[in-house]
Amino acid sequence: MEREARRAAREGRPAPQPPRAEPSPRAEPIRAEALAPEQPVARRAAPDEPAMRRAAPDEPAMRRAAPASPAAATGTMPPRTRSDRTSERAAPEADGHRRDWLAEARRLTHGEDGGGRGPGGPGGPRTGRGRRGPGRLIALGALAVIVLGIAWFAVSLLQPFKGDGDGEPVTVTIPQGSSLSQIADRLEQNGVVDDAGFFQLRARISGHSDDLLPGTYELRKDMSFTAALDALQEGVPPNIVRVGIPEGLSRTEIRPLTAGLRGNYTRATRRSPSLDPRDYGAKRPTSLEGFLFPATYDLKKGQRVSRLREQQLDHFKSNFQKVNLRYAKRKNLNAYDVLIIASLIEREAMVAKERPIIASVIYNRLRNDIRLDIDATTRFAVGNWKRPLKVSELQNPSAYNTRVHPGLPPGPIGNPGLDSIRAAARPAKTGFLFYVVKPGTCGEHNFAKTDAEFQGYVDEYNRAREKNDGKSPTTC
Repeated sequence: MEREARRAAREGRPAPQPPRAEPSPRAEPIRAEALAPEQPVARRAAPDEPAMRRAAPDEPAMRRAAPASPAAATGTMPPRTRSDRTSERAAPEADGHRRDWLAEARRLTHGEDGGGRGPGGPGGPRTGRGRRGPGRLIALGALAVIVLGIAWFAVSLLQPFKGDGDGEPVTVTIPQGSSLSQIADRLEQNGVVDDAGFFQLRARISGHSDDLLPGTYELRKDMSFTAALDALQEGVPPNIVRVGIPEGLSRTEIRPLTAGLRGNYTRATRRSPSLDPRDYGAKRPTSLEGFLFPATYDLKKGQRVSRLREQQLDHFKSNFQKVNLRYAKRKNLNAYDVLIIASLIEREAMVAKERPIIASVIYNRLRNDIRLDIDATTRFAVGNWKRPLKVSELQNPSAYNTRVHPGLPPGPIGNPGLDSIRAAARPAKTGFLFYVVKPGTCGEHNFAKTDAEFQGYVDEYNRAREKNDGKSPTTC
């Protein structure tokens, strides 16, 4: 065909056209399979030809492949012409145009660009409207942390779920001249508020940091900051007598605390129409000792002491209902016996965690018919709560002296609080029969199961007492 074309050009006539081959329908699938391995070779760019070029605006993005010739279907190929080689060199360009167009389409529709690291460009894969996936998650996480932090701070400061306090009553004395920091620390130590720092901040924000009044307050544990601030702002009215009664005191010890009320407290607490100790198992009660519940009471100045007595008895009834007596009853002890044991525990235990253990010692000694030998009962009998006991006092024949008489004393030796009553109703399970004050502590005890062990602790206590010039070897 090339020779015919050159001859026609010399003779001035048109060049003959090669016959056009008709595609074979059956050869089409074979052509696709046969040419597939050859495409990478046919589309390799010439050395002086760019690998990719941007498609012209009027150029189709993808070109449909031309039908193959019958020769390709049979596996024999005619000699390649210059036009064939030119078309082969153009194939990489067409493939480059197609890939360029696809990259451009991805960039426009998915926010991708093809010039950086990773499949999606400089920032890696992106989601949504072009935002990076990991970055968006980090931003959302940081925002969530900030929101939770603000919410925690607001709840801690404002305490929307707290009110006037649902804990036990507690007596708090705010001395004259106390600073806001000192008041906050005292409230936190007594369990009235849960955080002294937030209480101070709440007081300053509300503008009440300078108008908190001194005095002895009857507050409740776990109060909100607002409720505690309101109570300290109101103060103690000048016409109110506030009587704070600690746990464990006897009637004679409570009497001096009733100054400002009319009447004799000791006489007024012998009996009451609202409570009969015999209803609790007392055989021959001589007073209301044990039923005068310790707490802080507000009464009008000049009011009779009988009003205080009735308030104490009401508090006792409401608190004693919370005590489970089933274990004590299985040990043949009634409610009055539990009150007696509780009054002993209140005098003997200075550390709260030891109340159930001391109760177990009392139970164990009663079960084994061992005298209690509790000095507090002797002190109650002779009216000596502070001075060292004399030998004559230790031998006092009073029925309350457990160093002389076995078993429980005939009645309580004071007025116990709820914790000691509960310990007396349900003691710890131990084998202890003795206890001695542990030197170098503030009221803790060494507990012993045998007399030999007990004597060892007694010798240790006496040696420490001698080193302390005969004084108690405690560090309170």
